[in-house]
Amino acid sequence: MLNVENFRSLQNEVTAWRRYLHENPELDYRLHNTAAFVAEKLASFGINHIETGIAETGIVALIQGEGGEGPTIGLRADMDALAILEASNKPWSSKIPGKMHGCGHDGHTAMLLGAAKYLASTRRFKGSVALIFQPAEEGALGGQRMVQEGIMERFGISQVFGMHNAPGMDVGKFAICDGPILAALDQFSLIVKGKGGHAAKPHETVDPVVIAAQIILGLQTLVSRNTSPIESLVISVTMLKAADAFNVIPDQVEMAGTVRTLLPGLRDFAERQILTSAQGIARAFGGDVELNYQRQDPVTFNHTEETSLAVKAARALVGPASVDDKMKPRMGSEDFAYMLEARPGAFIFTGNGATAAVHNPAYDFNDEALPYGIGYWVSLVETVLAR
Repeated sequence: MLNVENFRSLQNEVTAWRRYLHENPELDYRLHNTAAFVAEKLASFGINHIETGIAETGIVALIQGEGGEGPTIGLRADMDALAILEASNKPWSSKIPGKMHGCGHDGHTAMLLGAAKYLASTRRFKGSVALIFQPAEEGALGGQRMVQEGIMERFGISQVFGMHNAPGMDVGKFAICDGPILAALDQFSLIVKGKGGHAAKPHETVDPVVIAAQIILGLQTLVSRNTSPIESLVISVTMLKAADAFNVIPDQVEMAGTVRTLLPGLRDFAERQILTSAQGIARAFGGDVELNYQRQDPVTFNHTEETSLAVKAARALVGPASVDDKMKPRMGSEDFAYMLEARPGAFIFTGNGATAAVHNPAYDFNDEALPYGIGYWVSLVETVLAR
Protein backbone atom coordinates (compact mmCIF):
# COMPACT_ATOMS: atom_id res chain seq x y z
CA MET A 1 0.00 0.00 0.00
CA LEU A 2 1.34 3.42 -0.98
CA ASN A 3 2.08 6.18 1.47
CA VAL A 4 4.14 9.33 1.22
CA GLU A 5 7.28 7.57 2.47
CA ASN A 6 7.43 5.73 -0.86
CA PHE A 7 8.33 9.05 -2.49
CA ARG A 8 10.79 10.59 -0.02
CA SER A 9 13.70 9.11 -1.99
CA LEU A 10 12.76 11.30 -4.95
CA GLN A 11 12.59 14.54 -2.96
CA ASN A 12 16.18 15.77 -3.32
CA GLU A 13 16.27 15.15 -7.07
CA VAL A 14 12.86 16.67 -7.72
CA THR A 15 13.72 19.64 -5.49
CA ALA A 16 16.76 20.31 -7.67
CA TRP A 17 14.53 20.25 -10.78
CA ARG A 18 12.01 22.57 -9.15
CA ARG A 19 14.63 25.10 -8.11
CA TYR A 20 16.24 25.07 -11.55
CA LEU A 21 12.85 25.88 -13.08
CA HIS A 22 12.30 28.58 -10.46
CA GLU A 23 15.61 30.23 -11.33
CA ASN A 24 14.77 30.20 -15.03
CA PRO A 25 11.14 31.33 -15.44
CA GLU A 26 9.53 31.78 -18.84
CA LEU A 27 6.20 33.35 -19.77
CA ASP A 28 3.05 32.28 -21.65
CA TYR A 29 3.87 30.22 -24.78
CA ARG A 30 7.58 31.17 -24.81
CA LEU A 31 8.66 28.19 -22.72
CA HIS A 32 11.44 26.91 -24.94
CA ASN A 33 14.00 26.18 -22.21
CA THR A 34 11.34 24.81 -19.84
CA ALA A 35 9.87 22.53 -22.50
CA ALA A 36 13.32 21.26 -23.51
CA PHE A 37 14.12 20.53 -19.85
CA VAL A 38 10.86 18.60 -19.38
CA ALA A 39 11.27 16.62 -22.61
CA GLU A 40 14.86 15.68 -21.72
CA LYS A 41 13.80 14.42 -18.30
CA LEU A 42 10.91 12.40 -19.72
CA ALA A 43 13.22 10.73 -22.24
CA SER A 44 15.73 9.93 -19.49
CA PHE A 45 12.99 7.98 -17.66
CA GLY A 46 12.68 5.63 -20.64
CA ILE A 47 9.43 7.13 -21.91
CA ASN A 48 9.39 6.60 -25.67
CA HIS A 49 6.19 8.38 -26.72
CA ILE A 50 6.84 12.11 -26.21
CA GLU A 51 5.16 14.71 -28.41
CA THR A 52 6.37 18.30 -28.24
CA GLY A 53 5.25 21.53 -29.92
CA ILE A 54 1.59 21.20 -28.92
CA ALA A 55 0.18 24.71 -28.44
CA GLU A 56 3.70 25.88 -29.38
CA THR A 57 5.61 24.61 -26.33
CA GLY A 58 3.25 22.11 -24.70
CA ILE A 59 4.14 18.44 -24.28
CA VAL A 60 2.15 15.22 -23.98
CA ALA A 61 3.95 11.99 -23.08
CA LEU A 62 2.41 8.52 -22.80
CA ILE A 63 3.36 5.79 -20.32
CA GLN A 64 1.88 2.36 -20.97
CA GLY A 65 1.13 0.20 -17.96
CA GLU A 66 2.04 -3.47 -17.68
CA GLY A 67 -1.43 -4.51 -16.55
CA GLY A 68 -2.91 -5.02 -20.00
CA GLU A 69 -5.46 -3.08 -22.02
CA GLY A 70 -7.29 -0.20 -20.44
CA PRO A 71 -8.24 3.45 -20.80
CA THR A 72 -5.92 6.45 -20.93
CA ILE A 73 -6.16 9.12 -18.25
CA GLY A 74 -4.58 12.57 -18.46
CA LEU A 75 -2.57 14.26 -15.69
CA ARG A 76 -1.96 17.97 -16.27
CA ALA A 77 0.70 20.36 -14.95
CA ASP A 78 1.12 24.00 -16.00
CA MET A 79 4.62 25.34 -16.74
CA ASP A 80 4.50 29.13 -17.22
CA ALA A 81 5.63 31.89 -14.86
CA LEU A 82 4.33 35.39 -14.12
CA ALA A 83 5.57 38.86 -15.05
CA ILE A 84 6.43 39.80 -11.45
CA LEU A 85 9.68 41.03 -9.87
CA GLU A 86 10.52 38.40 -7.26
CA ALA A 87 11.01 39.37 -3.61
CA SER A 88 11.29 35.95 -1.94
CA ASN A 89 15.04 36.37 -1.19
CA LYS A 90 15.58 32.64 -1.63
CA PRO A 91 18.97 31.38 -2.90
CA TRP A 92 17.15 29.98 -5.94
CA SER A 93 15.28 33.20 -6.75
CA SER A 94 14.60 34.08 -10.36
CA LYS A 95 17.66 35.01 -12.42
CA ILE A 96 15.48 37.00 -14.81
CA PRO A 97 14.28 40.34 -13.43
CA GLY A 98 10.55 40.90 -13.90
CA LYS A 99 9.74 37.20 -14.26
CA MET A 100 9.08 34.70 -11.48
CA HIS A 101 7.27 31.49 -10.70
CA GLY A 102 4.78 33.27 -8.48
CA CYS A 103 2.03 30.65 -8.70
CA GLY A 104 3.95 27.42 -8.15
CA HIS A 105 3.90 26.10 -11.68
CA ASP A 106 7.55 25.15 -11.20
CA GLY A 107 6.38 22.88 -8.38
CA HIS A 108 3.49 21.51 -10.43
CA THR A 109 5.87 20.63 -13.28
CA ALA A 110 8.41 19.06 -10.92
CA MET A 111 5.76 16.95 -9.15
CA LEU A 112 4.44 15.55 -12.43
CA LEU A 113 8.01 14.83 -13.57
CA GLY A 114 8.62 13.00 -10.30
CA ALA A 115 5.46 10.97 -10.79
CA ALA A 116 6.51 10.24 -14.39
CA LYS A 117 9.83 8.85 -13.21
CA TYR A 118 8.14 6.61 -10.64
CA LEU A 119 5.37 5.42 -12.96
CA ALA A 120 7.80 4.72 -15.82
CA SER A 121 9.83 2.47 -13.51
CA THR A 122 6.92 0.59 -11.91
CA ARG A 123 4.06 0.56 -14.47
CA ARG A 124 1.70 -1.11 -11.97
CA PHE A 125 -1.44 -0.17 -13.85
CA LYS A 126 -3.45 -1.10 -16.89
CA GLY A 127 -4.02 1.18 -19.86
CA SER A 128 -1.97 4.36 -20.24
CA VAL A 129 -1.19 7.66 -18.58
CA ALA A 130 -0.96 10.84 -20.65
CA LEU A 131 1.32 13.40 -18.99
CA ILE A 132 0.15 16.86 -20.08
CA PHE A 133 2.63 19.72 -19.61
CA GLN A 134 0.73 22.87 -20.50
CA PRO A 135 1.98 26.35 -21.45
CA ALA A 136 0.25 29.69 -20.95
CA GLU A 137 -2.11 29.08 -18.03
CA GLU A 138 -1.69 32.63 -16.76
CA GLY A 139 -4.28 34.39 -18.91
CA ALA A 140 -3.23 33.18 -22.36
CA LEU A 141 -5.57 30.16 -22.48
CA GLY A 142 -3.00 27.45 -23.12
CA GLY A 143 -5.42 24.83 -21.79
CA GLN A 144 -8.06 25.83 -24.30
CA ARG A 145 -5.52 25.75 -27.10
CA MET A 146 -4.28 22.26 -26.23
CA VAL A 147 -7.88 21.05 -26.28
CA GLN A 148 -8.50 22.81 -29.61
CA GLU A 149 -5.42 21.11 -31.04
CA GLY A 150 -7.05 17.79 -30.25
CA ILE A 151 -5.02 16.26 -27.42
CA MET A 152 -8.02 14.44 -25.96
CA GLU A 153 -8.80 12.66 -29.23
CA ARG A 154 -5.20 12.26 -30.36
CA PHE A 155 -4.09 10.49 -27.20
CA GLY A 156 -7.40 8.76 -26.46
CA ILE A 157 -7.81 10.48 -23.10
CA SER A 158 -11.04 9.47 -21.36
CA GLN A 159 -10.58 11.29 -18.01
CA VAL A 160 -8.37 14.22 -17.00
CA PHE A 161 -7.06 15.42 -13.64
CA GLY A 162 -5.33 18.57 -12.37
CA MET A 163 -3.71 19.76 -9.14
CA HIS A 164 -2.69 23.12 -7.64
CA ASN A 165 -0.77 24.11 -4.53
CA ALA A 166 -2.63 26.01 -1.80
CA PRO A 167 -0.77 28.47 0.48
CA GLY A 168 -2.35 28.54 3.93
CA MET A 169 -3.19 24.81 3.83
CA ASP A 170 -0.85 22.50 5.74
CA VAL A 171 1.62 20.46 3.72
CA GLY A 172 0.25 16.93 3.42
CA LYS A 173 -3.38 18.04 3.31
CA PHE A 174 -5.66 17.92 0.26
CA ALA A 175 -8.94 19.70 -0.50
CA ILE A 176 -11.55 19.22 -3.22
CA CYS A 177 -15.29 19.43 -3.82
CA ASP A 178 -17.80 18.03 -6.28
CA GLY A 179 -19.21 20.48 -8.85
CA PRO A 180 -17.90 24.05 -9.24
CA ILE A 181 -14.54 24.44 -7.47
CA LEU A 182 -13.21 27.59 -9.21
CA ALA A 183 -15.00 30.50 -10.82
CA ALA A 184 -15.41 31.56 -14.41
CA LEU A 185 -13.30 34.58 -15.35
CA ASP A 186 -14.36 37.38 -17.70
CA GLN A 187 -12.59 40.66 -18.42
CA PHE A 188 -14.20 43.94 -19.35
CA SER A 189 -13.08 47.41 -20.34
CA LEU A 190 -15.16 50.58 -20.44
CA ILE A 191 -14.42 53.84 -22.19
CA VAL A 192 -16.30 56.60 -20.42
CA LYS A 193 -16.82 59.50 -22.82
CA GLY A 194 -17.35 63.09 -21.73
CA LYS A 195 -16.17 66.55 -22.71
CA GLY A 196 -12.82 67.70 -21.42
CA GLY A 197 -11.62 71.07 -20.30
CA HIS A 198 -9.81 73.05 -17.61
CA ALA A 199 -9.99 71.69 -14.07
CA ALA A 200 -10.87 75.22 -12.89
CA LYS A 201 -14.02 75.25 -15.07
CA PRO A 202 -15.77 71.91 -14.49
CA HIS A 203 -19.14 73.49 -15.32
CA GLU A 204 -17.98 73.82 -18.94
CA THR A 205 -17.18 70.09 -19.17
CA VAL A 206 -18.87 66.72 -18.98
CA ASP A 207 -16.46 65.22 -16.46
CA PRO A 208 -15.78 61.53 -17.28
CA VAL A 209 -13.83 61.11 -14.03
CA VAL A 210 -16.93 61.83 -11.96
CA ILE A 211 -18.98 59.60 -14.26
CA ALA A 212 -16.42 56.78 -13.87
CA ALA A 213 -16.57 57.12 -10.09
CA GLN A 214 -20.35 56.79 -10.16
CA ILE A 215 -20.10 53.77 -12.48
CA ILE A 216 -17.67 52.02 -10.10
CA LEU A 217 -20.12 52.45 -7.24
CA GLY A 218 -23.06 51.51 -9.43
CA LEU A 219 -21.48 48.25 -10.53
CA GLN A 220 -21.27 47.12 -6.90
CA THR A 221 -25.07 47.14 -6.69
CA LEU A 222 -25.17 44.47 -9.40
CA VAL A 223 -23.66 42.19 -6.75
CA SER A 224 -25.31 43.55 -3.60
CA ARG A 225 -28.79 44.35 -4.92
CA ASN A 226 -29.36 42.59 -8.25
CA THR A 227 -28.20 39.04 -7.57
CA SER A 228 -29.13 36.61 -4.82
CA PRO A 229 -26.79 36.73 -1.79
CA ILE A 230 -26.54 32.94 -2.09
CA GLU A 231 -25.11 33.21 -5.61
CA SER A 232 -21.43 33.99 -6.16
CA LEU A 233 -20.67 37.05 -8.26
CA VAL A 234 -17.62 39.29 -7.95
CA ILE A 235 -17.18 42.43 -10.07
CA SER A 236 -13.88 44.22 -9.50
CA VAL A 237 -12.77 47.42 -11.25
CA THR A 238 -8.98 47.19 -11.14
CA MET A 239 -7.71 49.68 -13.72
CA LEU A 240 -8.46 53.38 -14.17
CA LYS A 241 -6.76 55.87 -16.49
CA ALA A 242 -7.77 59.52 -16.73
CA ALA A 243 -5.77 62.66 -17.51
CA ASP A 244 -1.97 62.91 -17.49
CA ALA A 245 -2.01 66.40 -15.95
CA PHE A 246 -3.36 67.50 -12.57
CA ASN A 247 -5.22 70.52 -14.00
CA VAL A 248 -6.97 68.84 -16.94
CA ILE A 249 -10.38 67.23 -17.08
CA PRO A 250 -9.99 64.62 -19.87
CA ASP A 251 -12.36 63.83 -22.72
CA GLN A 252 -12.55 60.22 -21.64
CA VAL A 253 -11.61 57.76 -18.92
CA GLU A 254 -10.55 54.17 -19.50
CA MET A 255 -11.48 51.60 -16.87
CA ALA A 256 -11.26 47.84 -16.73
CA GLY A 257 -11.81 44.91 -14.41
CA THR A 258 -12.92 41.34 -13.98
CA VAL A 259 -16.11 39.37 -13.42
CA ARG A 260 -16.05 36.05 -11.56
CA THR A 261 -18.92 33.69 -10.94
CA LEU A 262 -19.67 30.04 -10.23
CA LEU A 263 -22.87 30.09 -12.31
CA PRO A 264 -22.63 30.29 -16.13
CA GLY A 265 -25.92 32.20 -16.32
CA LEU A 266 -24.50 35.03 -14.24
CA ARG A 267 -21.93 35.68 -16.96
CA ASP A 268 -24.76 36.65 -19.32
CA PHE A 269 -26.31 38.80 -16.58
CA ALA A 270 -23.04 40.59 -15.84
CA GLU A 271 -22.26 41.33 -19.48
CA ARG A 272 -25.74 42.72 -20.06
CA GLN A 273 -26.06 44.68 -16.83
CA ILE A 274 -22.59 46.22 -16.80
CA LEU A 275 -23.45 47.94 -20.07
CA THR A 276 -26.97 48.90 -18.98
CA SER A 277 -25.80 50.31 -15.64
CA ALA A 278 -22.75 52.16 -17.00
CA GLN A 279 -24.65 53.54 -19.96
CA GLY A 280 -27.52 54.77 -17.78
CA ILE A 281 -25.20 56.54 -15.37
CA ALA A 282 -23.09 58.10 -18.13
CA ARG A 283 -26.04 59.37 -20.12
CA ALA A 284 -27.62 60.88 -17.02
CA PHE A 285 -24.52 63.06 -16.75
CA GLY A 286 -24.45 63.87 -20.48
CA GLY A 287 -21.77 61.34 -21.40
CA ASP A 288 -21.69 57.83 -22.84
CA VAL A 289 -19.74 54.58 -22.66
CA GLU A 290 -18.31 51.84 -24.85
CA LEU A 291 -18.01 48.31 -23.41
CA ASN A 292 -15.65 45.53 -24.47
CA TYR A 293 -16.50 42.28 -22.66
CA GLN A 294 -14.32 39.19 -23.12
CA ARG A 295 -15.03 35.73 -21.75
CA GLN A 296 -11.95 33.95 -20.49
CA ASP A 297 -11.96 30.79 -18.35
CA PRO A 298 -15.22 28.88 -17.80
CA VAL A 299 -16.22 27.52 -14.39
CA THR A 300 -13.82 24.78 -13.26
CA PHE A 301 -16.35 22.00 -12.71
CA ASN A 302 -15.41 18.74 -10.98
CA HIS A 303 -17.33 15.68 -12.14
CA THR A 304 -18.84 13.46 -9.47
CA GLU A 305 -17.23 10.09 -10.33
CA GLU A 306 -13.79 11.58 -10.92
CA THR A 307 -13.99 13.63 -7.72
CA SER A 308 -14.68 10.43 -5.80
CA LEU A 309 -11.66 8.79 -7.44
CA ALA A 310 -9.47 11.77 -6.53
CA VAL A 311 -10.66 11.64 -2.92
CA LYS A 312 -10.03 7.90 -2.76
CA ALA A 313 -6.50 8.31 -4.14
CA ALA A 314 -5.61 11.17 -1.78
CA ARG A 315 -6.99 9.31 1.26
CA ALA A 316 -5.06 6.20 0.30
CA LEU A 317 -1.90 8.32 0.43
CA VAL A 318 -2.42 10.48 3.55
CA GLY A 319 -5.47 9.08 5.34
CA PRO A 320 -9.09 10.29 5.55
CA ALA A 321 -8.44 13.04 8.11
CA SER A 322 -6.05 14.87 5.77
CA VAL A 323 -8.48 15.13 2.85
CA ASP A 324 -11.29 17.68 2.88
CA ASP A 325 -13.80 16.56 0.26
CA LYS A 326 -16.21 19.41 0.96
CA MET A 327 -14.02 22.49 0.52
CA LYS A 328 -15.74 25.77 -0.29
CA PRO A 329 -15.33 26.83 -3.93
CA ARG A 330 -12.84 29.61 -4.59
CA MET A 331 -13.37 32.65 -6.81
CA GLY A 332 -10.03 32.30 -8.59
CA SER A 333 -10.05 30.77 -12.06
CA GLU A 334 -8.18 28.09 -14.01
CA ASP A 335 -7.96 27.33 -17.70
CA PHE A 336 -7.91 23.63 -16.76
CA ALA A 337 -11.66 24.29 -16.94
CA TYR A 338 -11.43 23.82 -20.72
CA MET A 339 -10.03 20.31 -20.24
CA LEU A 340 -12.87 19.52 -17.82
CA GLU A 341 -15.35 20.68 -20.47
CA ALA A 342 -13.73 18.30 -22.97
CA ARG A 343 -13.50 15.28 -20.66
CA PRO A 344 -14.79 14.32 -17.19
CA GLY A 345 -12.23 14.87 -14.47
CA ALA A 346 -11.36 16.60 -11.21
CA PHE A 347 -9.12 19.36 -9.88
CA ILE A 348 -7.62 19.12 -6.38
CA PHE A 349 -5.63 21.40 -4.06
CA THR A 350 -2.57 20.28 -2.09
CA GLY A 351 -1.18 22.18 0.89
CA ASN A 352 1.77 24.55 0.48
CA GLY A 353 2.06 25.51 4.15
CA ALA A 354 2.31 28.99 5.67
CA THR A 355 3.80 30.68 2.60
CA ALA A 356 3.00 33.96 0.90
CA ALA A 357 -0.06 33.85 -1.34
CA VAL A 358 0.24 32.98 -5.01
CA HIS A 359 0.85 35.96 -7.33
CA ASN A 360 2.70 37.67 -4.48
CA PRO A 361 6.35 38.74 -5.08
CA ALA A 362 7.37 36.96 -1.85
CA TYR A 363 5.77 33.61 -2.82
CA ASP A 364 7.80 30.43 -3.25
CA PHE A 365 6.65 26.85 -3.75
CA ASN A 366 7.25 24.71 -0.65
CA ASP A 367 9.56 21.82 -1.55
CA GLU A 368 8.24 19.82 1.42
CA ALA A 369 5.03 19.43 -0.60
CA LEU A 370 6.77 17.62 -3.46
CA PRO A 371 6.48 14.02 -2.15
CA TYR A 372 2.78 14.55 -1.48
CA GLY A 373 2.09 15.81 -4.99
CA ILE A 374 4.12 13.01 -6.56
CA GLY A 375 2.40 10.48 -4.33
CA TYR A 376 -1.05 11.78 -5.19
CA TRP A 377 -0.43 11.38 -8.92
CA VAL A 378 0.87 7.84 -8.49
CA SER A 379 -1.95 6.88 -6.12
CA LEU A 380 -4.49 8.32 -8.55
CA VAL A 381 -3.09 6.35 -11.48
CA GLU A 382 -3.02 3.10 -9.50
CA THR A 383 -6.56 3.81 -8.22
CA VAL A 384 -8.17 4.70 -11.56
CA LEU A 385 -6.20 2.19 -13.65
CA ALA A 386 -6.12 -0.63 -11.11
CA ARG A 387 -4.96 -3.94 -12.59
